[in-house]
Parts: sequence; structure tokens; C-alpha cells
Amino acid sequence: MSSEPANPNSPGTEATVTGFGRLLWEILRKQFTVMLRYRVNFAINVATMYVFFAIVFFGGQAVVGGVGGSTQSLDSTLNGVIVGWFLWTMAQGAYSGLSGNITQESQWGTLEQLYMSPFGFGRVMLLKATSNVIQSMAIGGVILVLMLVTTGRTLSVDLLTIVPVVIASLLSVVGIGFVFAGLALIYKRIGAVSNLMQFAMVGLVGAPTADVPLLRLLPLVQGSALLQQSMRSGIRLWEFSTEELSILLGVGVGYLVCGYVVFKYCSRVARRRGVMGHY
Repeated sequence: MSSEPANPNSPGTEATVTGFGRLLWEILRKQFTVMLRYRVNFAINVATMYVFFAIVFFGGQAVVGGVGGSTQSLDSTLNGVIVGWFLWTMAQGAYSGLSGNITQESQWGTLEQLYMSPFGFGRVMLLKATSNVIQSMAIGGVILVLMLVTTGRTLSVDLLTIVPVVIASLLSVVGIGFVFAGLALIYKRIGAVSNLMQFAMVGLVGAPTADVPLLRLLPLVQGSALLQQSMRSGIRLWEFSTEELSILLGVGVGYLVCGYVVFKYCSRVARRRGVMGHY
């Protein structure tokens, strides 16, 4: 019996666990190298996020004090604002990273090389999304420290609870990021539309789940509610109910899968139209 030679460009040749781990490491190394290479731009982005929070914090104190009231009402909601801003900061980076990657690769003229990768274009973008989430969590940690130092507040920071909740929360916005990344493959410039989602995420992070339980099926909503309970009240991961964790994970995975399917469809449309490598 004769056997066919292995195809060096097939996903099975390089797409091993070790291969994916090495690829993820190289993507992370490249991403953080670019971040350090353009460190002034990175520092300005982090400073901008912090300054916006500082404006809210000090501006709120000034307004409350200016009308002759007490800052007690502001203090009662400050912890919630800190946690919400922490999640919003990470969600913003995880969501916009994919469409930014597509635009950047198009400008560099390397997008078609990614499409021809033996790992498969979709798998490469999944690893890029993973890298974006890791980077976003690192930046979110920096912002959290700055906010706590500025306000002098103390929150419960149990990494065994916060990290799983944050990752599951960000899965949903990564799914939405895949949708916009797919649109970027076809239409290239979608920054104006993509930026609108940043404002929508503010509403999702602060959505009142107690008043409207169905809102928990939207991205970030359930994750924000659990993160608030964990960081403000010290509730551990194993103390949440099975229903709460199931909704968190189900919403995250559901949006991720749907977004990835849309992205794969858009990549086929872009290839069929011959605009994969154009910008």
C-alpha cells in the first residue's frame, strides 16, 4: 500500500499543542515588543484611561462639595465605579484589538501571509485574540492599582476569583471583536463604527441586572455583576451559584462562537472578492 506524502502546508503538520504554544509566545513577544517600541503612544493610552477616571473622581467630589452636600453619596458608589472602570478598560482592549490587528496587518501587507499560515487563519486570529486578552488584563491591572492609590480605597483582589470571572467576561466582547474584525477584512476602515461599541460597553458594565434579569444574556453584564460582588464583598468563585457561573460561561462562549463563525464567513467573502490583502 502506498501512502500519500504529508502536506507541509496542512494544519496538522505544525498545528500541535507545542506548535500553538510556540506561536502564542511569538505573538505575545511581538505584541509587547511593538508596545515597548512605541512606548510613548502606549503610555499616552494608559494615561488617557487614568485621566478620564481621575476627572470622574475629582470632578464628582468637586460637584458634591460645591453644592454643600456630603461626599458620602459619592463614597457609597466609588467602589462600584472602580470595579466597572477596571472591567471596561480590559474589555475595550480585548474588543478593539482584533479589528486593529486586521487593519495593521493590512497596512503592513502581511495579512495574506497570515491567511496562508499552516496553522490556519482562524487559529492564528484566535491566538491573537488570546494575546489581546492577556495584554488587556495586564493594562487593567495597572489601571486598577492607579485607581486604588488615587482614591485610597481597598478592594478584595482574589486572583483565583477575579481572573476566571474576567476571562469569561471578556470572551463575549472578543466574540463581538471577531465580528468587527471580519467586517474590517471586507471594508477595511470601520473605526468610526467600531468606536461606537466603546460607549455601549459602558452601559453594559453598569446594567441593572437586579431590575432586569434578562440583561444578563448581554455581553459583560453578568461578568460585571459577579466581579462587583467579588471585589466589593469578597465573595469567592466557589461561593457563586451554579446558575450564575453557567450564565457567565454560556454567554461568553456563545458570543465567542457566533462571532468566530461570522469572522470565518467574512474571511471567505474577502477572499472571494480578492480584497484580502488590499487596504
